[in-house]
Amino acid sequence: MTEMLPNFIKNRASLTPDREAIVYNDDRLTFKELYEKAYYHAGILTAFGVKDTDYVGFLVKSDLETVLHLNAMQIIGAKAVLLNNRLTAKEMAYQLKDANVTFLITEECFRERAIQLEEGLEISVFYKERIKESTYIDPQEKDHITLDETCTIMYTSGTTGLPKGVIQSYGNHWWSAVGNTLNAGLYEKDTWLCAVPLFHISGYSILMKSIIYGIKIVLHDSFDEKRVLLDLWKEKVTIMSVVTTMLQRIEQAASEKFPAYFRYMLLGGGPATVELLTRCINKGILVYYSYGMTETSSQIVTLSPEDSIRKIGSAGKPLFPAQLRIVNQAGEVLGPNEVGEITVFGPNVSKGYLNKENHLIDGWFFTGDIGYIDSEGFLYVLDRRSDLIISGGENVYPAEVEAVLTEMEGIREAAVIGIPDDQWGQVPIAFVVVDEILRSEKWIMENCEKSLAKYKIPKRVLFLSEVPRNASGKIVRRELRKWVEEQKDFN
Repeated sequence: MTEMLPNFIKNRASLTPDREAIVYNDDRLTFKELYEKAYYHAGILTAFGVKDTDYVGFLVKSDLETVLHLNAMQIIGAKAVLLNNRLTAKEMAYQLKDANVTFLITEECFRERAIQLEEGLEISVFYKERIKESTYIDPQEKDHITLDETCTIMYTSGTTGLPKGVIQSYGNHWWSAVGNTLNAGLYEKDTWLCAVPLFHISGYSILMKSIIYGIKIVLHDSFDEKRVLLDLWKEKVTIMSVVTTMLQRIEQAASEKFPAYFRYMLLGGGPATVELLTRCINKGILVYYSYGMTETSSQIVTLSPEDSIRKIGSAGKPLFPAQLRIVNQAGEVLGPNEVGEITVFGPNVSKGYLNKENHLIDGWFFTGDIGYIDSEGFLYVLDRRSDLIISGGENVYPAEVEAVLTEMEGIREAAVIGIPDDQWGQVPIAFVVVDEILRSEKWIMENCEKSLAKYKIPKRVLFLSEVPRNASGKIVRRELRKWVEEQKDFN
C-alpha cells in the first residue's frame, strides 16, 4: 500500500495557523496566511490551465512570490521544474524540452531569456508581476499526497555533461527533513535563514523543512553577510545553510560572538579548513559539515561540530534513515580505509531521473564520487564525481564546457580542469588545440558567454599542441593539473 500523508502546506496551516512562517524584507506571514495566499495563487494557476499532471518551469528569483507559487504547486499537485536562473536560454531550453514543460513562471528581469524560450518551445510564459491581475478559478486542492508522488524536478549534469532531471518525491523531501532533525534536533523557536537559491536543493529543502517542522524562515533574495548578521540578531536566527565562501565572509564580518540561541551552520559545497573552523568556534559559530547532492534531496551524510576538528576533512556519518557503503569496480563492499566509489541508500534518495532508466542498483545510488570510510565510520570524500569542479557551490562539469569549446570554429580539442581559487574554492580553466585559424583567449571567452552560465566560463584559456590522453582516448586531466601546479607564477 502506498503511504499517504495530509497535504503538507494545508496540514501545517491547520496545526499551527498563527505561528510565524516566513519573513521576507518587510513582509511577515503566519502559516495560515501563507496557505491562504498560496491557495489563491493555485487558483490563478488553475485558471491558466495547470493540472496536477503538468510540469511547470520556474525561472525566478528567491522571493516571497516564488515561495507562494511553489506552495501553490503542492496544493494542486503539479510538478515544479526548477531552473537555475544563471543558465543561458540554450541550457534552459534543453531542460524544459526534456521535462515536457508546458508552462513557465518567470519575471521581468528574465524577460530576454523568457522570450527566447517562448519562441523556441511550445510553452506558455507567465510573469509574476502580472499574475495577480489574472483570472481566478477555485483550484482542485489535493487533501492528501502519496510519498512516491513527484514534487520537484531539478536538473544536474552527469559525468557526460548532459543534464538529467532528478525526480524528487514528497517522500524524498519528507525523509530528508526527518533525517536532519534526528541528527540536529528541533526546537519550537528554531528559525532558519535562507540565503541560498530556492532553485537549488539546498534552498528548496529549507522550504520543506519549514512546513514539516512548523518553523520560521527568514528569506533573503541574495547573499550579503551584513544583512545576514543584522537578521541573525533581529529575527533570532538559530540555523543557516551556507557554502564555504559564505561561511568565510560571515566569519570575517562578525565583530562579536554569535548569540547563545544560534545553533549551527549547515555547510555544504566543499569542506572548510581547520583554521576557519577554529575561528568559527571562537565566535560561537557551530558548523555541521554535510555531504549530499540533488539526487539525495540535500544532505545524506553530516559531520557534527563535536567531531569537526578531530575529523577535519571528513563529511561525517550518514543520517539516521540512510546507509553508506564504499564499493570497488565489481560492486563488492570494501572495508575501513579502502578507497572506492561512494554509494548511498535511503528514503531520501531519488527514485530516478526523468525519462531515463532506473539509476539505482538494488536501491543503492552510485554517486560517482570516490572516498573511504575510516574505522570509526566517518566518510572521507577524495574526489567529487571524478572531474567535477565546484565553484562557489555551483557544479561545473568539464565535459559540458569542453563540448561548447569544441563546437567553436577553429578549436579541434579542449580539456577543462578546476584550479584552486581563494574566493570561489575552484574555478575552471581550459586547454585548447586550435586549427590553422588563430583564436585568442578573449574571443573564446566571449563565445562561451553565448552558451554557458558565467560560473562555467573558463577563467583562463591556454593553448596546447595536443591534449594528453590515455590509450582509450580519455583525457588525462592529472597531467594538466600537474602542469599547473608546476607553474609557480600561474594565476
